[in-house]
Amino acid sequence: MRQKVGTIVIIIMVLFIGYEMLTDAREILDSVKFSLQIWLENIFPSLFPFFVLSEILIKLGFVEFMGEIFNPLMKLLFKARGEAGFVLAMSMLSGFPSGAKYTKELYDAKIINEHEATKLLTFTHFSSPMFIYGTIAVSFLNNAEVGLLILIIHVITNFIIGYIFKNYYISNNNQHPFSLKKAFIKMHHKRINNQEDFGQIITSALLNTINTLLLILGVISMFLIITTIINNNIAVNIYTKSILNGIFEVTQGLKYISILDFPLKIKTILSTMFISFGGLSVHMQVISIISETKIKYLPFLVARVMHTAIAGILVYLLFDIWLNIYL
Repeated sequence: MRQKVGTIVIIIMVLFIGYEMLTDAREILDSVKFSLQIWLENIFPSLFPFFVLSEILIKLGFVEFMGEIFNPLMKLLFKARGEAGFVLAMSMLSGFPSGAKYTKELYDAKIINEHEATKLLTFTHFSSPMFIYGTIAVSFLNNAEVGLLILIIHVITNFIIGYIFKNYYISNNNQHPFSLKKAFIKMHHKRINNQEDFGQIITSALLNTINTLLLILGVISMFLIITTIINNNIAVNIYTKSILNGIFEVTQGLKYISILDFPLKIKTILSTMFISFGGLSVHMQVISIISETKIKYLPFLVARVMHTAIAGILVYLLFDIWLNIYL
């Protein structure tokens, strides 16, 4: 009976969305255009080169090289395999949902198992530095100084989350002295044992990257349509609307926060919390990326709630000190 009710509810929701798309076609079209603008100006330029590069590097054995180098640090901080350092570094540069993409690539390559992948997802949720500086600090908040504060807190909190989750699953990697020679040998063996030639590697990387980026575009468009429908049908003030939009789609929420009559400190705290949670749009992107694996989503969700709370508190405590340094 419960399943039948669920089916009816889903059908009603889909039909209602279809009705809204017909009756408010102009606003729906504008939201889709905005999602395409976000994708073209921010997501595609920042993710495309890194997605292609990561697939090529994995096929060429660079993960094994990084794993040997990062093994002592990853073991000490997170009780994780050294290969986790590759995902950590790449996701810090490219931004979400790249952490899920790189984690799945290592999982598909059988470098890490589903438990290690689930744990790795919890502390590799990074917003792109370019997005934080260019979009949040300069375009939305009109204050470049707070951009570095948001970035530092965002990164540090991820490391805190990783430390909190270090005992979620302890990787069985042997602790041994660092050896650059051994790292190179492991990378070389991986490359020569790969059955694909370089042309096939590049083609595969391009196709997988385009498919993932189109998936991200579709999810962003869907959630912006949903937020548009919510805004049109729920009578709430601008403050509540900002929070609702930020929960669903982070860029839309950040745009609303920027026009609120709030002090810069409050705007900075809310902006940091929004990117730390990521929005349900990013969560859906992560779910879509890991959907065909045994990687669990729930620990990622718990980690994002913790990330949101800790990052918000740290910005609240450090904001005034930070601005005094720049003044």
